[in-house]
Amino acid sequence: MIRRILAAAALAATLVASPAFAYWEYGHETIAAIAYKNVKPETRRAIDRLLARQALLETPTCPARTIEQASVWADCIKPLGPRFSYAYNWHYQNVSICKPFTLKGNCPDGNCVSAQIERDVKLLQDPKVPVREKVMALAFLTHFVGDLHQPLHAGDKGDLGGNRARSDYGIYGPERLNLHTILDGWLAERAISTPPPLVVAYPPEERAATGAGTVEDWSRENWEAAKQAYAAAYGGDPCRTDMPERGKLDDAAVAQLVPMLRLQVQRGGLRLARLLDEAFGPPPPEAPKR
Repeated sequence: MIRRILAAAALAATLVASPAFAYWEYGHETIAAIAYKNVKPETRRAIDRLLARQALLETPTCPARTIEQASVWADCIKPLGPRFSYAYNWHYQNVSICKPFTLKGNCPDGNCVSAQIERDVKLLQDPKVPVREKVMALAFLTHFVGDLHQPLHAGDKGDLGGNRARSDYGIYGPERLNLHTILDGWLAERAISTPPPLVVAYPPEERAATGAGTVEDWSRENWEAAKQAYAAAYGGDPCRTDMPERGKLDDAAVAQLVPMLRLQVQRGGLRLARLLDEAFGPPPPEAPKR
């Protein structure tokens, strides 16, 4: 009984947190740990060298000494005021699950998560970029790959990625609980902590297969996962006209979504590993001149 009361109190406390926080700390740190475990040894050394300069960020309340700390840095800096307010829209892309997939019109002026992932890789590859900017790009990249693989940061239905989609989680259903919060925290924790462990060294062929494709390909895939999450919470087609006012993730829905979220975290980690290897590896070949 005491554990239930404490768990309920913890959940209630999180409901007043910023709705833009993604995967809370656990999801982001797990994705970062998977990536760190699976990058090339020289990439790991380059990451460590760059994060050793994290003091250049001048965010002492938001350290980035390890890749796990770096993975939540982009959320930690949100309360620091206008200094980082420009980055608020970089954490998501509101691609409607009720229309055909497209990033056109959903990423104005590069202010969306997929565009920023590509930008951060280029910043890390550019030898002319100052060290401070590279540290920031590494922290942003590590976080944004995690954001993209939280389905409700990749697709929504006019409800701020599920932040306005009230939903119950099993028997727990306070008025303010929403689908985004459930996937960010409680369901992600359950998925990640379900055996077997996700932070392992994966076989090269699995790393290559999971890391294949473009950031846009991954965006489409995560958009499909968002549709699955909405459908599970609302008992079928999430775009029908007779949608219930409140969703519910019962035991069957949770059992359906846990494997999906585990796969999302694994994919996020291995794709981040690929991008980090590219960012710290040899420069990409120049395009042939015409």
